[in-house]
Amino acid sequence: MKVYKEVIRYESAPLSARHHDRGTTEPISFYFSNLEELLSWKPSSQDMFNIAVTPLAKRYPPLTSRRPKTLVCHDMMGGYLEDRFIQGADSKDPYVFYHWQYIDVFVYFSHRMFTLPPVCWTNAAHKHGVSILGTFITEWEDGAKVCEAILSGDESTYKAVADQMVALARFYRFDGWLVNIENVLSPAAVSRMPAFLSYLTERLHSQVPGGLVLWYDSVIHSGELKWQDELNDQNRQFFDACDGIFTNYNWKEDHLVRMAAGPRSADIYVGVDVFARGDVVGGKFETFKSLEMIRQYGFSAALFAPGWVYECFNREQFLENQHRFWSLLENHLYAHSLSVLPICSSFCLGRGMKRFSYGQAEDVGPWLNLSAQELQPIFSQVALGEGASYVKSRICPQDAWHGGNSLLIEGTLSADTNAVSLRLFSLHVPAPEKLMLAIVYKLESATNVSVSLEVSTQDAPVCDVESVTEITGQTLTLETPSDPPQILTEQEESSGWLKRFYEVQLSGCLITSLSVRVAKTKHNQDDENFVCRVGEIRVLDASLPLPPSVQPSDLTLSHVHWRRDQESSQLSVSLTLHWTHPLENLRHFRIYCRGVTCHRAPESQPHLLGLAHACIYRVVDLAVPDPCPPTPGRLEFAVQPVYKDVVETPPPVWGHLGLEFVEQTHTEV
Repeated sequence: MKVYKEVIRYESAPLSARHHDRGTTEPISFYFSNLEELLSWKPSSQDMFNIAVTPLAKRYPPLTSRRPKTLVCHDMMGGYLEDRFIQGADSKDPYVFYHWQYIDVFVYFSHRMFTLPPVCWTNAAHKHGVSILGTFITEWEDGAKVCEAILSGDESTYKAVADQMVALARFYRFDGWLVNIENVLSPAAVSRMPAFLSYLTERLHSQVPGGLVLWYDSVIHSGELKWQDELNDQNRQFFDACDGIFTNYNWKEDHLVRMAAGPRSADIYVGVDVFARGDVVGGKFETFKSLEMIRQYGFSAALFAPGWVYECFNREQFLENQHRFWSLLENHLYAHSLSVLPICSSFCLGRGMKRFSYGQAEDVGPWLNLSAQELQPIFSQVALGEGASYVKSRICPQDAWHGGNSLLIEGTLSADTNAVSLRLFSLHVPAPEKLMLAIVYKLESATNVSVSLEVSTQDAPVCDVESVTEITGQTLTLETPSDPPQILTEQEESSGWLKRFYEVQLSGCLITSLSVRVAKTKHNQDDENFVCRVGEIRVLDASLPLPPSVQPSDLTLSHVHWRRDQESSQLSVSLTLHWTHPLENLRHFRIYCRGVTCHRAPESQPHLLGLAHACIYRVVDLAVPDPCPPTPGRLEFAVQPVYKDVVETPPPVWGHLGLEFVEQTHTEV
């Protein structure tokens, strides 16, 4: 174990105010307020917290397909709220987004000039195969001056701006930009805008695979700020220079009719203001009216500010209102499919009132960290016959197997119904030779029902993109559990949670969906009501050899900051841990600390400090006892990798690092 030796000093740590909260030194996400900040940006070692670690997941159909798409533009109360804290925040009833399988593009929007998506949003979006964009916006007279500075001079100026925008997307690993010019442009500036967009788009495509540049419908070809609510000859030159247009919101059906004959209809994102400001179609809980009309003409849709359900209602009812809002849109949304194994989810939203591990609460208190959000299912409801039998799903914030939430499935099996199934994930995965599935669940007040998994398959070859929603195939009901495989043998069942494992041999077919099936164990004429919490689902390629346990290596620490409370004299330390470890198939790292040990203090037990989603973690204000001269104080840190496809690693293969500290001035460092 590497041991660092430190002398306690109370001067400020050399931390960048852009990257760290000034009060706590916690790492934060940031934006650029002006052109000078953008052009002076260079990557530094303190940027590491802000780099997304989750690559854009493979999905089907790909974003390049000509199927109409759905874009969500965030615009949550100005942005950079609790979500700016990269390692999470103690936030009660925070906003989260989790209907990812229905959308294709997520725009993080604010009124800062260069809005960079907080890293937690990029990780969550990419996990679900959703592209995420930042926003470049200029507004009012100050915005006009910025546009003049960028566009009215030599082309080298706008190319330098575009190059920095591309460099930011590539370095922080988001997928592109929404360009929103909300001010008048001079004739010189507007004449160069298509060239700027074209150069930005070309450079982004070459540097960021799958990168997107979208233009917001605002300025027209004359430079006048004049929203068109459609694509037409007034703004077409900007559309032609990039990947698509996001129209203004005050359109009517006539606008859609006029655009209908265009060859790039899927690149026209018809704007929908969920707040229903202005003269709009639909909005609020009637947003489905907008989507229905947009889809009738084959266009993509851009939902602006769906956080309306959070901002305008009781926040304690947010999950219910969010579920209601998206359920009303369901018939006009196109789900995309996950296309790679393993699939592993505890259904955690990245928020909770407690943090659970193996069904036990290990940390009590509200929390938010969107990087901890796991794969989200398709939330739906199925009714059979006259509706006496039904099953529906929603998020359960009261109990969980891992993280902060589980999936609550409830319903009724009527006298003439023996079983009902609910699809959780749409898939497009070639079946491996051996498939291993696992489910952790808990049944409440139902003695005559059983829970199992169903896998739907389709014979190869796969169908075309256009017919993906029409797949019909074979359904395999997995009712006979297998013995727990070595790779998934974990802790014992606890708090009523049950585990079931299934091994399936498949050949030459495509897995198209994963469902939960609830069935009566005894056929009778009674209605059976059931409540089932699903804590975790895994789908693994069991034909692959077991991956070796790899110990985190090269553990180092930096930016140590000591503090002593003036009232209590409590000593505390903040520091940054770094390490090296492969991130493939990793869920997160658990960070532990043990200390202090000295001749007057017994050896303490390790306790959990928090979770890391990259190979870096900032320990903030860790309270430690004073050292006991002549023996130094000693802290020991441990980093435990937690995987999607294997059991949690035992302590011998964790990464370890020690810190010894004294209150002297002559100790060797």
